[in-house]
Amino acid sequence: MTQRPSVLKTALFDAHVAAGGKMVDFAGWMLAVNYGSQIEEHNAVRTSAGMFDVSHMTIIDVQGTDAEAFLRRLVANDVAKLEPWGALYGAVLNDQGGVIDDLIIYRLPEAYRCVVNAGTRAKVLGWFAKHALPAMEFAEQNLAMIALQGPTAIETMNRIHPGAVPDDVRPFMACRHGEWLIGRTGYTGEDGIEIMLPEAEAGDLWHALRTCGVQPCGLGARDTLRLEAGLNLYGQDLDEETSPLASNLAWTIAWHPEERQFVGRGAIEPERGNCPTKLTGLVMQDKGILRHGQLVTTSAGDGIITSGTYSPTLQLSIALARVPKNATGDCQVDIRGKLKQAKIVKPPFVRFGKILTE
Repeated sequence: MTQRPSVLKTALFDAHVAAGGKMVDFAGWMLAVNYGSQIEEHNAVRTSAGMFDVSHMTIIDVQGTDAEAFLRRLVANDVAKLEPWGALYGAVLNDQGGVIDDLIIYRLPEAYRCVVNAGTRAKVLGWFAKHALPAMEFAEQNLAMIALQGPTAIETMNRIHPGAVPDDVRPFMACRHGEWLIGRTGYTGEDGIEIMLPEAEAGDLWHALRTCGVQPCGLGARDTLRLEAGLNLYGQDLDEETSPLASNLAWTIAWHPEERQFVGRGAIEPERGNCPTKLTGLVMQDKGILRHGQLVTTSAGDGIITSGTYSPTLQLSIALARVPKNATGDCQVDIRGKLKQAKIVKPPFVRFGKILTE
């Protein structure tokens, strides 16, 4: 595995600085947390389009005649379901059933492309090496990646590059545009695309999008958008110590065919349909901000907030919390020693610009 500097810069680093980006270290990468107003960036994605530099993500191509068997063994979802140019979301589990990482996998004509979290790069590459099969190989790709998200994202992309995203590319599908791979995927709860392209070409695309009025967005807006959409953050809402069944990921586990023995299956199967906890949503009823690590008291027992923040769309605080599976209705959250009222709701909170918790 390639050794890298302790802090890395993406191909768009200078563009972020020129745009006024407040740069911070995130998973060993210098990325913009915002460009002046996190709320404006958030609202741009909900109402028009925003773009994120996600070049810190790890891109791994897996190919060879054993590639499918390898991924069917390592991922709890089943890549055998994928049609050409299809994509799926899944989890790589350890032997104890904890989540090593959650990832997107694309089925391409020549390979499977896995997009992995930056903070889990070393773990995933090591896990892949440990479980590699004879007739396969995998390699990390040095590509830039821009997420263009929002209700006008695809229209804007096709204005800059006509035909880049054809009408028949549905959500969780991908297409080629020259050397670029464009996936109709994202992490915001809005329509949009993620563009993987050579690093040398990223600056021109970023500039063209800015010229079209697309708002650059940082890590802050990315977090509020994904939380409103009820999407997990690795390291907070799911981790190596927690079953995917306790992280609202039961829908990503392909139990059939029964003979497919993916890593971790034996550890989580006893909880199938019987997990004692659930990851669910909270909406604040009192004043205050819900934060990671706060204790939640429900009629069915105690739980804990895994992610919490202020929601610009709802204009109140929301959270994801792991609570007893029978917990419903009103609850209380300990904020600095004071019990504050909140309500348990089913995520997502917002999807395609529509508030779903009212």
